[in-house]
Amino acid sequence: MQRARPRYHFTPRKGWMNDPNGLIRFQGKTHVFFQHNPHAAVWGPMHWGHAVSEDLLYWDELPLALTPDQWYEDNGGCWSGSAAEKDGMLWLFYTSVSHNLGQTVSVAVSADGIHFEKYERNPVIRAFPAEGSGDFRDPKVTKIGDTWHMVLGSGKDGVGKILRYTSTDLLHWNDAGVLYQNGAHGAVLECPDFFPLNDGYVLLFSRMGRASHSAVFVMGDFDGQTFTPKEEYMPEAGPHFYAPQTFLDDRGRRILIAWLYSWSIRPDPGAAYNGALTVPREVRCQDDGRLTLYPVEEARHLLRESEPGTELLCDAGIVEGFVDGGAASFAYWEEL
Repeated sequence: MQRARPRYHFTPRKGWMNDPNGLIRFQGKTHVFFQHNPHAAVWGPMHWGHAVSEDLLYWDELPLALTPDQWYEDNGGCWSGSAAEKDGMLWLFYTSVSHNLGQTVSVAVSADGIHFEKYERNPVIRAFPAEGSGDFRDPKVTKIGDTWHMVLGSGKDGVGKILRYTSTDLLHWNDAGVLYQNGAHGAVLECPDFFPLNDGYVLLFSRMGRASHSAVFVMGDFDGQTFTPKEEYMPEAGPHFYAPQTFLDDRGRRILIAWLYSWSIRPDPGAAYNGALTVPREVRCQDDGRLTLYPVEEARHLLRESEPGTELLCDAGIVEGFVDGGAASFAYWEEL
């Protein structure tokens, strides 16, 4: 039996999807891009799918934003990255993967948020630095003050690392060294995000190969050069929660969306699509310093009480639980 399509968790009309990319508010709408194989419901040459929403609940799928049609994308395609707005233009930063150079960083730009033109001098970062390795991917770009900061996932000699670059024009990037490293979280850290929250900063990344608690949030201080970790949080227990990314909305909320999927579940024969995105969460720092996640206000009317201290958001075969106001949660697929 074909799995029912969820109503509130975005799924592509056709094909495979995984990591959300390029979350941003642009021209009055929320844009979500995502890793996508439009040709089959399994992993394949990566494109960037694209969807927009006006209310964070209902999504309209748009034409593909990025297609692997350049020489620097001929060995896997256009992998994960992020988006930024500068001078009224929407900029996409993505991992371009080629036989010649391996994993590099490339750029595409759009005036209307739909049609993108790749930079003629791509890749803008053509080689990993001495502190990194061939695992060099998932650029997340954030403006802090007058400087653009890019964080990338990497690792070296069994120690997972987050690397940092800086720029003033989004095209020329300077190696700023290692922002964070910790071998206890694995040999390679993926899908980083770095942003200010309240009076501090949050570094977010995903740990490969973990059945649960794969997303780590590190809270600390940042002086423009050095990130000083203070506390670690894992507010999402998982296991079907990976590659979360955030953006700042028009109301100043830090909104998070992740990939909702289990590698242990195989697609049904003839499945039209595979994979989904979580219901958006708001990232908060509580008065006691705890970092928590909770469904955005637009989705709270979907919550229902199940037992004391627990609320469930149920929809078409997907159950997501939010415990203690977002201090912990889980998500899983349920057979229909």
